[in-house]
Amino acid sequence: MKCRELFAIFSILVAATANAAERPNVIFIALDDLCDWVGPLGYQQAKTPNMDALARSGVNFTNAHTAGTFCAPSRTAIFTGRHASTTGCYTTEVYFHDHPDLRPLQVSFQKGGYKTFGAGKLFHHPAGYVDLRGWEKFFVRSERQKQEGWPLDSWTDETPIPQPYPNSLYNRDRKPANRFFLEWGKVPNDREEEMADTIRTNWACDILRQEHDRPFFLGVGLYAPHFPNYAPKKYFDLYNVETIKTPPYKEGDLDDLPEKVKRAKTNRMRIHQRLVETESVEHAIHGYLASVSYADAMLGRILRTLKESPYADNTIVVLWSDHGYHHGEKGDWGKHTLWERTSNVPFIWSGGGIAKGANVKTTVSLIDMYPTFVELCGLPAVEGLDGTSLAETLREPMTARDRNVLLPYLDPGGYAIINQTWRYIHYSDSTEELYNVVNDPHEWNNLANDSRHDKMKHELQATAPRKFAPAGTPKKTLRLVTENEQFHWDLKRQRK
Repeated sequence: MKCRELFAIFSILVAATANAAERPNVIFIALDDLCDWVGPLGYQQAKTPNMDALARSGVNFTNAHTAGTFCAPSRTAIFTGRHASTTGCYTTEVYFHDHPDLRPLQVSFQKGGYKTFGAGKLFHHPAGYVDLRGWEKFFVRSERQKQEGWPLDSWTDETPIPQPYPNSLYNRDRKPANRFFLEWGKVPNDREEEMADTIRTNWACDILRQEHDRPFFLGVGLYAPHFPNYAPKKYFDLYNVETIKTPPYKEGDLDDLPEKVKRAKTNRMRIHQRLVETESVEHAIHGYLASVSYADAMLGRILRTLKESPYADNTIVVLWSDHGYHHGEKGDWGKHTLWERTSNVPFIWSGGGIAKGANVKTTVSLIDMYPTFVELCGLPAVEGLDGTSLAETLREPMTARDRNVLLPYLDPGGYAIINQTWRYIHYSDSTEELYNVVNDPHEWNNLANDSRHDKMKHELQATAPRKFAPAGTPKKTLRLVTENEQFHWDLKRQRK
């Protein structure tokens, strides 16, 4: 081989190495059930100093929306970069069983030359949902979890639970139908380091203290503020339950809903009615806010460790929540809806090359993360992603333009189309809702049957997918098979 050819190859290798060194590290922080009750989204009741600081240091999307109405479909959409309308993963379907050919986000980072580390609730939390492909290390607290299909097990005998159990006013005089639903309570401060989210956070901080010869992708999934709202006492002490304000509730809020939804949410209102009867609405919100502040403190640990590390100037931090949460609005306590309280989530980016102190009001979706990482981090191209890269907006927030974003529902044909002004909801039985969220931010007045808005309704409907993938393989038809520290899903044998 001639010297000129050798020099050319050497130059390419040097350039590739330099490019890898220049690419940003990524810290990918997921929260669970966190609605827009945080300081960066203008909610003054929550104590979130670390989220506030992160927002001041980067780009804060104030009109960001989830890609799925509860944990499993949201996280599936984020990690595949495809909506349920593309994958068929509308509820608890296991995407890597039905679509092993799809390249999940962590594999794209791995193929792009990144070291990949994961911990906590990045995927759905039961056994069999962690996509183990592409991780250099994925952290769980015990070898038992690895042998049982990698369940998250955030609350077990190994973690501190307030005593007596059940602890909340809602559950104290009865056996809860769901072990941890609407449970809240104080954990002794000296046991904070034993909590699962604390252990995951500390593990992530240890990764940041290590020396890395390649860029890294570090995913950290916190279970908080998902129920149970158990948090160290000091976070409860940040709030006075006597002065907590509830969200606005409207008498007859369900009257103008389609009959099927109205019936389901009327049944769901019994939860709120019990909270009222036990005089515990404010106490339930107290528990949630304490858990939000605990999650914020864990974010603070990561940010402080990053600041003290050699990677501070070349690391992108992304904070997001898988979906929001209702606290009695429209009679609901939970998610699984196409309304604002389920969809609007914190979504903050900070780091090198990202504008500082910018609040972006245009509509975006969590589905946009995958294509944004491909562009910002120089990852291999992936065909068929459903989102839109936000890279230009992150660099130049003034270039942002509003657009319609899709939120699929729990079955094919159900969805919401959302923008700065409107929310159009279409259920699979062809019933509808329409809200002008500027004039009606609480979504109290369904305009779907007002003919004056037919043109807008049809314009929004026209941006929905033409076809919806059929629902994938139901989890109830699958059997989890564990093999040492590996697992896979098989179809259950059908009874004759």
